[in-house]
Amino acid sequence: MAVQKPSIPKGTRDFGPEKMVRRNYIFSVIRSVFEQFGYMPLETPTMENLSVLTGKYGDEGDQLIFKMLNSGNYLSKTTAEDFQAGAKHLLPKIAEKGLRYDLTVPFARFVVMNRNEITFPFKRYQIQPVWRADRPQKGRYREFYQCDADVVGTDSLICEAEIIQMINKVFKGLNITDYSIKMNNRKILSGIVETIGAPGKETDFCVAIDKLDKIGFDKVLEELAGKGFSEDAIEQAKPILKLAGDNQSLLAQSKEILALSADGSKGVEELEEIFTYLDKFGAQDHHVDFDITLARGLSYYTGAIFEVKVNNVSIGSVSGGGRYDNLTGVFGLPDVPGVGFSFGVDRIYDVLEELDLFPKDNLVTTQLMIVNFDEASETHGLGLLAQLRNAGIKSEIYPNSAKLKKQMNYANKKAIPFVLMVGSEEISSGIYSLKNMETGEQLKLTIDQVIEQMK
Repeated sequence: MAVQKPSIPKGTRDFGPEKMVRRNYIFSVIRSVFEQFGYMPLETPTMENLSVLTGKYGDEGDQLIFKMLNSGNYLSKTTAEDFQAGAKHLLPKIAEKGLRYDLTVPFARFVVMNRNEITFPFKRYQIQPVWRADRPQKGRYREFYQCDADVVGTDSLICEAEIIQMINKVFKGLNITDYSIKMNNRKILSGIVETIGAPGKETDFCVAIDKLDKIGFDKVLEELAGKGFSEDAIEQAKPILKLAGDNQSLLAQSKEILALSADGSKGVEELEEIFTYLDKFGAQDHHVDFDITLARGLSYYTGAIFEVKVNNVSIGSVSGGGRYDNLTGVFGLPDVPGVGFSFGVDRIYDVLEELDLFPKDNLVTTQLMIVNFDEASETHGLGLLAQLRNAGIKSEIYPNSAKLKKQMNYANKKAIPFVLMVGSEEISSGIYSLKNMETGEQLKLTIDQVIEQMK
């Protein structure tokens, strides 16, 4: 039989032990913060019915859903005419399921299916992989994790203030200190378009200003002109897009500019209320900057929107989200307001790596290894191993009585910080040598003292 060269599909990755320990560290910090704020864990299936997924992400998104062929003889119910009619016609006959594209649509489906059992407001978090049939490139994968938290069934802006606090707590837990949470409100964007005399052109406006960072001010104005905004509207937009100052002064200026727009004024009011809640929580250093040009993929946001960027790193935004008013409407349950956000775990990983913030001791999976000299040493060592593990110390014994050098190499490569020598002398005296692999220092201790030392 020919030897097969193993490979994995393009756009997917293996995560070896070192990467997994680091990823689990990020997940555990995020999970503990979510739970501290009363969010409950939820998991939904890897595959969903295609009817649930299609039509929710726009035409482009529909193309990127991984479809799954029906099991068994999936062609049995098709005819030659079906093939001639093309892929769109054939697909429903051979595939009824697809891989999850994001966590939001499955969440909405879950809420509608379980609306009678759920207690509203319903706070849930979900940490699971999603799949997109995208063209793989640097930083863009076909399989990646999303990490979402949403609360549905309330329009209280306490939820927005809590999301900001959750972001701050997660970053504190990860030792990230220099970052900015940009916040705006979808109603403010509607208000601007109304105020400059271009009602109904909100989407075009947002798509253009979303590129301010990438293409610069003048090019954005050119794009607006190309989208049919009048010279007068563009002139009026210029000072608005150039507003500067601290949060208080920006809110005051926006209030004045948008005074004649009911939508715009409401948006400013909502932001003021979120800042008031942050004060009530005692969150002085909340890292929030009101940014009137923040647009975010606009489709279903209706209120506050946020985006988080870590400063002085080469990585884009690491978290974002916003309020939506009708997430579940598409499944027949209208008017369920909610707000949610998501952490980009892969990007956070890259930030921690770039800033060298992964804790060194956190990467240790085994804290202590018992050296195995011979049969007597092994028998005695297994008894000690049980005591160490019962005391909650991550420990292992080298499984064979090999040369000492080989065992020490193993401990070094695995970055095990301590080894315990169990030779005939140690067995008879009950005093063992605990060697610190980093400093080379050796201590003579009883097993109880070893446990104390390790703790």
